[in-house]
Amino acid sequence: MSGCFPPPKPKRVFTGGVQPECPNVTVPIMGLATGATVKIPVILAEFTVQVNVNSTITLPEPALEIKNIKKRVKITQCLLLQDPMQPAGPTVLSLKGFVRKNIDYSTRLCSNTEGVCGDIRHCTVDVPFSCTTPVTFNGALPATIMTNTVEEFEFFRRQPLAGPGFAEKDQLLSGDLSEFNQITQEFFNELPFCELISARIVEFDEYLNRTRPKTATLPFEEREFRQVEEKMVIFITLKVLQNQQVEIPASI
Repeated sequence: MSGCFPPPKPKRVFTGGVQPECPNVTVPIMGLATGATVKIPVILAEFTVQVNVNSTITLPEPALEIKNIKKRVKITQCLLLQDPMQPAGPTVLSLKGFVRKNIDYSTRLCSNTEGVCGDIRHCTVDVPFSCTTPVTFNGALPATIMTNTVEEFEFFRRQPLAGPGFAEKDQLLSGDLSEFNQITQEFFNELPFCELISARIVEFDEYLNRTRPKTATLPFEEREFRQVEEKMVIFITLKVLQNQQVEIPASI
């Protein structure tokens, strides 16, 4: 025997496998024929809030111009503030988040009076924002907030009195001071929550302190900068929901 093993078989490589059309058969949907009480998210309000942002961004190096800015709105807090003592009073939504901005900009490596050559680089920054806005419930009303309660109770006690100043038939009628009794009740209310529907950003960016390098030759209109002042108006459409018990009638 030579002790040699047979060469491994080549692995099978699959290609294609996609059909132009796949048939399907409808399956009947089965549901409850009788009524039921379910707990589902209920829309309390839907509105568009306007957030105004003004900030200054400093780039890590001198740039000639901004090529592109990709923006994404991120919400970190969306909290409905309700006063349980005034259910019909004003309700405020506290909103907090940031805009993630990926900035593409051009730099200068070599230049003369006729042109500039360089690299396209990027810088990613998070521009924070926060605000509060009043909420009008144009959907269902939020569930009533139940507050916790603490109550004390005691038992009647009859005790004989002995000593100077008391007759033999005198008795002390009062609550029992030798014990402490209390009832504590907690309510775990459903906290309203938010869902984002859309976000639209109207933005105006302006370069600050554009200067010509003293040791370089550039075309007459070229300048370098490092700071960008931006003004944004953000329109955020969102829903405020709350899990509530809803009665669903029987299907006909």
